[in-house]
Order: sequence, then structure tokens, then C-alpha cells
Amino acid sequence: QERELFGRNVRRIRESKGWSQDMLSEKSGLHRTYISGIERGARNPTIEVVFKIAKALEIKTSSLFSDED
Repeated sequence: QERELFGRNVRRIRESKGWSQDMLSEKSGLHRTYISGIERGARNPTIEVVFKIAKALEIKTSSLFSDED
């Protein structure tokens, strides 16, 4: 499912940077529990949230939807 793919990619990229969920939360302006929900595939983020996360991670938004690991 797309939400799960998105969440896995957020987690993978965040961890590759050595960031905690708290760090991504600070950089994106989103609550840590919301980040957790996204990474678990439990949340359905809006396009605004997608852009906030991509900007915080300093990546293209398309990277968050890639199924290449």
C-alpha cells in the first residue's frame, strides 16, 4: 500500500541520516507521534505534510514514493 511504502521510505531516509523521530519532528514542524504514525503507515499525510517531510530531509518528494530500497 502507498501509505506503508511512504512510511518505510521516511523511516529509511531518516535513519540513513542518523536522525531520531524527534529530530525529524523538529526539522519538519510535525509532532513526533505524527511522524511515528506516518512511519507505521497508520497516517494518511496531506500533500503539505509530504512537502514538509521532504524539505526537512533535504530530498525530492519523489524519493518518498520510490519502491527501490
